[in-house]
Amino acid sequence: MPGPCQIRRFQMADLDRVLEMERLGFGKDAYSRNLFAELNARRQNLFLVAARGPRICGYMVTSVKGERAEVVSVTVDPAERGKGIASALLTGTRRRLLLRGVSRFCLMVKTSNLPAIRLYEKFGFRRLRRSPKYYEDGSDGWIMVASLADAGKGFKNN
Repeated sequence: MPGPCQIRRFQMADLDRVLEMERLGFGKDAYSRNLFAELNARRQNLFLVAARGPRICGYMVTSVKGERAEVVSVTVDPAERGKGIASALLTGTRRRLLLRGVSRFCLMVKTSNLPAIRLYEKFGFRRLRRSPKYYEDGSDGWIMVASLADAGKGFKNN
């Protein structure tokens, strides 16, 4: 049984591992080293990693603008999926966003990514509308939103 994961802020020393997971998760659509460095440099962004000991096993980048936040990118190492890491990242992100006074949380997800959609719905996200051909490969996306003020659903207050 794997040990618990720790959710903490991204550090530049994590960048190579984040890029490795990004390539595993998104292939040719993966974000570049420069884009991740830029996302980290923007202080309004929230860039978190999930770690088990010294190994990074997932990350989530969220853009924050006033009372609204949007997930920019999230992935979990394929070997670590199904072990609660995405849930831990969502919970840690929500807690930090609430401390910043954020009330609305949104994201975009491929309509074909049913495991992710189920996870987001468990955390109180609802499908707002379909965005045709949103992704580079021509896939449609769902814009999903959640109210962070609602303590219910899968979000935990920790």
